[in-house]
Parts: sequence; C-alpha cells; structure tokens
Amino acid sequence: MLLNSKGKHRRPSKATRIATLAGVTGAAVAVPLMGATNASAASVETWDAVAQCESGGNWSINTGNGYYGGLQFSQSSWAAAGGTQYASRADLASKDQQIATAEKLLDMQGPGAWACAGAGGLTNDGVDPGVNPGGSGQSESKPEQAQPERQAEQPTTRSEQREAPKAESKKTVTTPTGDKVKKGDGEYKVKAGDTLSKIAQKEGVKGGWSKLFKLNDDIVEDANLIFPGQQLHLK
Repeated sequence: MLLNSKGKHRRPSKATRIATLAGVTGAAVAVPLMGATNASAASVETWDAVAQCESGGNWSINTGNGYYGGLQFSQSSWAAAGGTQYASRADLASKDQQIATAEKLLDMQGPGAWACAGAGGLTNDGVDPGVNPGGSGQSESKPEQAQPERQAEQPTTRSEQREAPKAESKKTVTTPTGDKVKKGDGEYKVKAGDTLSKIAQKEGVKGGWSKLFKLNDDIVEDANLIFPGQQLHLK
C-alpha cells in the first residue's frame, strides 16, 4: 500500500513498525526511503510480487478505499508520479502503465512507498522492467460500445418479420380447406352453421339474403359460401 505524495503511509510497513518499537528515530527511518540517488527500477517479476501482496495481483481493482490498481496507488501518488497521463486513476490504466508510473514513484520515494516492498523484494536495483506504457488503459477505452446497438437491431427486425403474418391474419379467415378469405369488419361475426338467409332472418335485414350479399360483396364472393369468423355488415 502506497505512501501519498507527501511521503505518508496508509498504514506503516512491518519493518517500520519494528523500527518504531525498537526506538529508532523518525530521521533514521526516512533514510532508506529517500537515500537512493541512482535511477530506480525493478523487474516486472518484482512488481508482480508487490502487486500480489498489495492487491492479490488484481491490476484493475477498485474497492472504494481510496487506493487503486494492482500496486494500490493513492490518487495523490498516482498524480505526483505522472500516472494521470495514462488514466485518471491507476485502476483504469494498464499493467504496463501502472508499472511505468511505479518506477517514477520508486525513484521519488524509494521502496518504502509500498508497505509490501519487503514481501515483493522491491529494491532500487536499476533493472529496466521493459514495460510498454503506450496505448489505452484497461477500463476507460471501450471501442466496442456501439456494438450492442447493432446487435439490438437484429431482434427488432426479426420481430417485425414475425408481426407481419399476425397483421395479415387480422384481415383474413382460414377456411376448413386451409384457404384464406377476407375477414371483413362488419358488426356481425359469422358462426358455424350460419347462412346468409339465416343471418338475414335472425337480424331482420330488409331485403333478405340478397341484400346481405350486396352489402358484403367485397367480402363474400359466393352467396353460398360464408365462413366462421367473417364479419358481415347488416346495413
């Protein structure tokens, strides 16, 4: 876990706690943090070991505790070491970008900037980790974001295709032989056993079946053939 840009731990490392209990002065503790003058660097394997201790090796972790990424940068440390050139927070940057920023923080504050420096064997050994911080981070770049919209169009199209037969079925009636005839939109719905004569008599249509046939000649093609489900006009 990281020091902030002013050199304060979120919690003291085990080594610092032991030094404090032994009565070592604060000035003496500060020496290994800032004493290195050569270029600081550590191998990727070393940073992986530190991350394993700090965050369980999760380079995109954000638990909401104010520390971010695999190396648990505080926001102030991330900004002070130039990490914001890659992403607004460490957890939004790639592993290489986090290591590149950690290299700068290591140069600024030494291994003691991480409580897990000892567990990871972090030292100013001058080893170039060879990381490539170029490119986008882990979470801020989402080039495929538009894809769900294209995928959503497909079910809409299929839905429209499925609706087409339903729309057609509202205008037609299927006969016992499987043929389709016009349904009509009249006020009387033909029932099984109906004929134009029966309907005219039952509904009191003046002019009888012939009048009923004329009123519905756009629906009924043959006066002797009407089908259940057809809707006939009575006037």
